[in-house]
Amino acid sequence: MALPEQIFKPEKYTYQDYLLWKGDWELVNGYPYAMAPSPVKDHQWFGKTFIRKIENKFEENGLKCNCQAFYELDWIIDEDSVVRPDCVVLCDTSVLENYITNAPALILEISSRSTKLRDRNTKYTLYEMKGVKYYVIADTENKKVEVFELLAEKYVEKTDIHFQLTKDCSIDFDIYSLWQSM
Repeated sequence: MALPEQIFKPEKYTYQDYLLWKGDWELVNGYPYAMAPSPVKDHQWFGKTFIRKIENKFEENGLKCNCQAFYELDWIIDEDSVVRPDCVVLCDTSVLENYITNAPALILEISSRSTKLRDRNTKYTLYEMKGVKYYVIADTENKKVEVFELLAEKYVEKTDIHFQLTKDCSIDFDIYSLWQSM
């Protein structure tokens, strides 16, 4: 005798459930993901260096760039999805409270052995679907950076250093060589 199908379906959760959880979690399409323990040295170094260097680029552009970089802000995508990217670039901070509600212009995930699959598949697809213009994956194990740009609703791997964050804000930022400065 076969068991009922609902026995094999994992339970789905909402943002209201997420608010009650202890520890660090992400929620994607109703499914919870435990966050890894605190980031290791290379992870923290890359995130800190990214934030510092991109903020310097914004300052060089002056008032043309109304963008800011943040470390580990929750993005409440909808009732079933809340993620905490390692770094984000927001170009409309007028709507920013203590969390993000609109798609960031750029997301950086600093990938490790324990997060690589989720960063490469689940988050890649989620960010693509939600309209994140640039998705950067920094691989701590291989000291490698990949950049994807959203073109015609699909990510395409990018190899140049030009980022058109908004119609008024573009920067040249050599993110590919950040590991070399370590």
